[in-house]
Amino acid sequence: MTKRLFTGLCALVFLVNFGRVAFAPLVPEFQQDLGISAAAVGSVTTLVWIGTAAPRIPVGWVLTKVARERVVLATGVALALAAALTATAQSLVALQVGAFAVGLATGGYFVAAIPLVGLLYPERTGRAVGVHGTASQVASVVAPALVLATIARLGDWRVVFTLLSAAAVAVTVVLFVVVRLRGGVGADGGAGAAADGGAEPRNFRAALSHWRIVLAGMSLVVVAGFAWQGVFNFYVSYLLSEGLSRATANLLLTVAFAAGVPAFWLGGRLADRLPKVPYLLALNAVFLVALVALTYAGSLLAFGVVSVVIGYAAHALFPAVDTYMLSTLPAPDRASAYAVFSGAALLVEANGSGVVGALTDSGVAFDSVFRLFAAAVAVLLVAAGTLYLAGRFPTPIDESPAGE
Repeated sequence: MTKRLFTGLCALVFLVNFGRVAFAPLVPEFQQDLGISAAAVGSVTTLVWIGTAAPRIPVGWVLTKVARERVVLATGVALALAAALTATAQSLVALQVGAFAVGLATGGYFVAAIPLVGLLYPERTGRAVGVHGTASQVASVVAPALVLATIARLGDWRVVFTLLSAAAVAVTVVLFVVVRLRGGVGADGGAGAAADGGAEPRNFRAALSHWRIVLAGMSLVVVAGFAWQGVFNFYVSYLLSEGLSRATANLLLTVAFAAGVPAFWLGGRLADRLPKVPYLLALNAVFLVALVALTYAGSLLAFGVVSVVIGYAAHALFPAVDTYMLSTLPAPDRASAYAVFSGAALLVEANGSGVVGALTDSGVAFDSVFRLFAAAVAVLLVAAGTLYLAGRFPTPIDESPAGE
């Protein structure tokens, strides 16, 4: 039953992430069909990501009252309803509401599902998180092609969300059956007890007491994640400013996202086998080097190589830091504390593209902005590395550099 539940989660996370990324390739259709400006349609894509950040900490509190499996099932229902709502949009406001609703469903899913994945495979957390993340990343890679193919065949962007709603209903029903057979959802609501031997969190304040671990996890991903948000959202614009064609720039952005598939798959396995903090610091270092190299790349080959490396390093950070958090937080407070970490981290990271836009609008060159981001990552590396070597950085059991 564990394998079936995990398979169901992988299917749902594919749909969850597809819902988040499906809006971007539909921008031209939104503008043409609804007669709205580029700025207006930009607010739609922004609302998706604001929505995915907004519920994470509140859902962390909910997880102290409601079992993880129930919350996951609720997010599947919410995704189906949000997608159906979006499919009926006939105005900008309705589309914005639908986009925000899709974001809310996706954000709630991740904070409930990732700790659940850790509970399903406590001895192989990194591998499981990596496989789960791979399913999510595949959606990022294939969504543009699937969306455009659907429109080309059926002629209406609303069909994309209608099909997404139907798929979410089907997967949620299958998940419900699997959880029910597994004994995770019963009349007494004992899903959490079935999953983790009764270690279901009941005190959100206790989860907040692990603020040092939360801040440590954030330090290992927020700076690079902030930079990555700015880089990938302006990647095409940057490459165009470097003289590449639009088709080539779009292809290189796809390459960077495609590199995330092996990053999740392999990165999760490495997170199980390597000391977690040094591994995360190494990934930050690779990202730093790739970001600096991007500003000096002068040929198509160089841009291609950098796209692969920076895409791999950025995406490998996510399963690695999730594995670190799930391995370091105590079981009773894990889900809620992870929700605090996830929500706070994403709220910071989401501002990366806004900062890049503001700086470039004020006349700062892309290269200078990216080197500034690289310098910030370097400061993080020095600070976190020093604390780790001094034995003052929170680490999982038996991973202290002093052997404690």
